[in-house]
Amino acid sequence: MKMIKGFAMAVFVGYLFLWVITPTYVFKQKWLVRVRAHTASTYFGTQGPPMLLYTFPILLMAVAGSIYLHLKKKSNQNRDQGQKEATNDNLTIWRRPMIVKTLGIVTKIELAFFIMFIALLTWSFTEYLHLSLAKVTPQSAALYGEKIWEAKLATVGLQFGLIGNICLAFMFYPVTRGSSLLPLFGLTSEASVKYHIWLGHIVMTLFTSHGVCYIICWIATKQTSEMLNWAKTDISVVAGEVTLVAGLVMWATTFPKIRRNMFEVFFYTHHLYIIFIVFFVFHIGISYASIMLPGFYLFMIDRFLRFLQSRGSVRLISSRILPCETLELNFSKSQGLNYTPTSIIFVNVPSISKTQWHPFTITSSSNLENEKLSIMIKGEGSWSKKLYQMLSSPNHVDRLGVCVEGPYGPISTNFLRHDLIVMVSGGSGITPFISIFRELVFTTETLKCKAPKILMISVFKDSSDLTMLELLLPTHGAPTEFSKLELQIEAYVTREKQPSTNDIKQMQTIWFRPDSSDVPITSILGQNSWLWLGAIISCSFVIFLLSMGALTRFYIYPIDKNTYKVFSYASRGTLNMLLICGSIMVTCTLGFLLNKKKNAMDSKQIQNMEGATPVGTPNSLIYNTDRELESMPQQSLIQSTNVHYGERPDLKRMLFEQKESSVGVLVCGPKKMRHEVANICSAGLASNLHFESINFVIETILGSLVIGQTPKSKTNKFFVRHINNNQFSNRRIPKNNHFSCENGVRIVQAEEAMRTTYYFWMNKLFEEWRKSVNRPLFG
Repeated sequence: MKMIKGFAMAVFVGYLFLWVITPTYVFKQKWLVRVRAHTASTYFGTQGPPMLLYTFPILLMAVAGSIYLHLKKKSNQNRDQGQKEATNDNLTIWRRPMIVKTLGIVTKIELAFFIMFIALLTWSFTEYLHLSLAKVTPQSAALYGEKIWEAKLATVGLQFGLIGNICLAFMFYPVTRGSSLLPLFGLTSEASVKYHIWLGHIVMTLFTSHGVCYIICWIATKQTSEMLNWAKTDISVVAGEVTLVAGLVMWATTFPKIRRNMFEVFFYTHHLYIIFIVFFVFHIGISYASIMLPGFYLFMIDRFLRFLQSRGSVRLISSRILPCETLELNFSKSQGLNYTPTSIIFVNVPSISKTQWHPFTITSSSNLENEKLSIMIKGEGSWSKKLYQMLSSPNHVDRLGVCVEGPYGPISTNFLRHDLIVMVSGGSGITPFISIFRELVFTTETLKCKAPKILMISVFKDSSDLTMLELLLPTHGAPTEFSKLELQIEAYVTREKQPSTNDIKQMQTIWFRPDSSDVPITSILGQNSWLWLGAIISCSFVIFLLSMGALTRFYIYPIDKNTYKVFSYASRGTLNMLLICGSIMVTCTLGFLLNKKKNAMDSKQIQNMEGATPVGTPNSLIYNTDRELESMPQQSLIQSTNVHYGERPDLKRMLFEQKESSVGVLVCGPKKMRHEVANICSAGLASNLHFESINFVIETILGSLVIGQTPKSKTNKFFVRHINNNQFSNRRIPKNNHFSCENGVRIVQAEEAMRTTYYFWMNKLFEEWRKSVNRPLFG
């Protein structure tokens, strides 16, 4: 595996070196001339050299990456690697977070690569400009009826466009969800979206400058008619203008105020990327566009595979409905579908909207729950609120049609390399930590391996939000004991200064009836998906090259003779784009159909094992069995929880108090919380803190939490209220004898006899819970 990864990295270094030398005189006048002389043919024409130099290396890397990821998946050595990295990690200082204005939270590695990329753009711009301005003289300007400053302005505008092409060449890699390139660098698509945003801003800044320079030049020279020029065998100005307008519309909707307040506008206008790319090819010609082809080529393969996966409806087994307008959806999945903690999946509910797809973090563990996949949905947007109302209404639906894409996530995780994991969350930011917790339960209870201790610091607005902690435990059918896992939960309720005395709605579980058309969630390309992806990339490109060569040789060449002065750029570009789309569609569809039969057999086997779907009534045998199985884990969960009211956590103190040699700090929540934790970890005052920001997605952007200002935590009277209100209670607990959950559930300010009484009543309380239905754990 190391040899394959080393080979891919060597190709990548050579690819970067190619971009460094591209603007130089030596490359343009010597090396490129030799390449053209050796590759010139009647089959590929001038399109051959750019594809050989800029397209082939990246696709070769993608195929090598697919093989590497397949072998890594099969090796099943992620846990051992994680433990080794704990002692041999020489890049720790470079992975510390920094907060950079306009960039947000970045590591020093990310900042270093960003600076190097800006240096590449600066170098290319200055080198292009130096060579081009040397050719601008009063005589050359007079040939075009221009003044010297006008000619220089046009030259500067051209260089802006050339530099923008460099950014465009890299812009589609971060948004290729099933990419085999990103995992080679330890990245995921959701973690790389910020790179796409950065590149998008730079691209549109450069392309806008490119267009403005030419418009000024045309106005100054009274050649505004050029703005309506669509040259047959040269640069098409109209196509460039369409490209720029489409880009500006997309760019305008990406700014935070518009994206957050009108997300659907942002989402739908981003589909203008199709217009942007098509007219970009018309503008500069397919030959030069080949420099940005590999990124878009891989994106198109990924997009069509996602399209194929999203056509079918998956089987939704059940849903847990929490009183805090939160849902847990439980899907059936094939046993061969494996994913890592913090993975995401895209969900579409056609009965709400046929066009809206929303990403959600998976809360289940594919190891602990090998036949089920779960997600949590917080009702914070119009789409999620409609779904919550649909399922929580008294007349809930018996079946809900759902389509999915994914899952997508990191190829491996290294949580085991730490001695302690601190999970800081705000509101529904607890979602990715649920999957991590369940994975660690599998590690300790099933694999019998040692796992790091867990300190979970969760901030909620209201008491009802505490019920999200119940989702740490699976519904049924999986080991839920975690006696060997050291867990401490510090929960903070910021909008309430004391436990609520109002009755909180009970959690409900509803079951859905299956439909013959519903299938378990499976990988679109089966268990060997990475190998299939590599085969699709290589085969589709070979088909494209053969079809393009035949088209050029037997149709275009007899007309144009490789002069590029007869056959129009637009026609050539259209034919090439159709060939690209056709080759991708054929290979992806073939791979899909070959795996569909095996997936159908797995689905039939799973349905036979599941049998009839139980009905979620209070008297349901399965439902009561689930509660019986979970009673002890629930008790352990409560004993591990300390609830604070009317305050927010002192994160700095809590983090610095952790003395373990390696403390992994994970944070997921509002921007303010992430930045606060990042500042603490990057301060350098505690070398044992290792920061990692979880790229967690929900239906809407989390707003700022309202944090209480009470300086002192209220004593937790939660259990007192429950015991005093219980129908079997014939002895009430004095109000001056309070309960506290600090360091587990125990009594403070009580006599020794009161402690005995407490444990008696706690046993009674848990016995009552076991006989009851849908009683919430926390409040």
